[in-house]
Amino acid sequence: MTEVLPLAGFVIGITAARRADELGALLVRKGAGVRYGPAIRIVPLTDDTELHAATSRLLDSPIDAVVATTGIGFRGWLEAAEGWGLGEALVSRLSTSSLLARGPKVTGAIRAAGLSEDYSPASESNAELLQHLLATGVDGMRIAVQLHGEPLPYFVDTLRAAGAEVIEISVYRWVGPVDPGPVDRLLDGVLEGSIHALPFTSAPAVASLLALARRTGRLPGLISALSAPVVVACVGPITAGPLAALGVPTVQPHRARIGALARTLAETLVARSPRLQAGGRCLELRGEAAIVDGEWCEVAPAPMALLRALAASPGRVISRRELIAALPGGGEEHAVETAIGRLRTSLGGGRVVQTVVKRGYRLAVDA
Repeated sequence: MTEVLPLAGFVIGITAARRADELGALLVRKGAGVRYGPAIRIVPLTDDTELHAATSRLLDSPIDAVVATTGIGFRGWLEAAEGWGLGEALVSRLSTSSLLARGPKVTGAIRAAGLSEDYSPASESNAELLQHLLATGVDGMRIAVQLHGEPLPYFVDTLRAAGAEVIEISVYRWVGPVDPGPVDRLLDGVLEGSIHALPFTSAPAVASLLALARRTGRLPGLISALSAPVVVACVGPITAGPLAALGVPTVQPHRARIGALARTLAETLVARSPRLQAGGRCLELRGEAAIVDGEWCEVAPAPMALLRALAASPGRVISRRELIAALPGGGEEHAVETAIGRLRTSLGGGRVVQTVVKRGYRLAVDA
């Protein structure tokens, strides 16, 4: 028996700009089909006038504390400063300030620059960093907060409310994609039901997809699809924020890592796959495919749509009229009969799908 990979049969949409290939490769190794539709793009650091202006402002006078939130962002900031001829000045200024690192990757980046961190929370959370700063007293302090594409309004606003001057260092600023075609088609796939899951690695990607749906009148449909049946996975609570505000449920890994995100998504999709006994066969629905008695079965879109409709009410007789509504693009009773015939062939024949004369069809669910 050929091994069936955990994500075989599922199609997953990726909206990320950075590390999209890495996430896609992890999902493909688990058997998924992947469709890319970048919802954002990164402004090159050397061209980022806002980052240059913020760095120059930081160098104007001594800084009391610098909060570094990501390793790649911290390294990118130093590299950009080097390109502007400000590298040595920036490292010198950082060496005279208190450096706070969110986690081990940031700590490694700080040490690689010949600097040393003064504090790093065991939880690797921005919330604990903020509490540490507030506990030490920030009134009158000048603090720089290195961001990584995502604003931290609660963090920055809390420091300012406590009397600190805050300089936001936005590294890798996000803007909309140059070509919106791929993400537009990805959005159509979500609404049509051909995309079964959406993992998100940044809040800007979420916000960009929602903005596209809103501009094109597809936001209500998108919210409905993301609430069920599409599985939405976010790398962390900040990324999930724009979705939570709309009441869209998400799953999140215990650790904000790409690998953990892929594992959590795979586990959720498998756990939510319908499984039942019908006609003496063990049947599992996997996105656009079915597994019968542990064997992979290719099922075309129209028969698969009917199988999902039948499995949604196992054992109940589903009328031809209801099944017509379930067919992609609709059709007539003959289209239902044809699709049922193809479905039986795909499932290897048997008695999985029963015809109930003059009434419709049902899954022959075992008692």
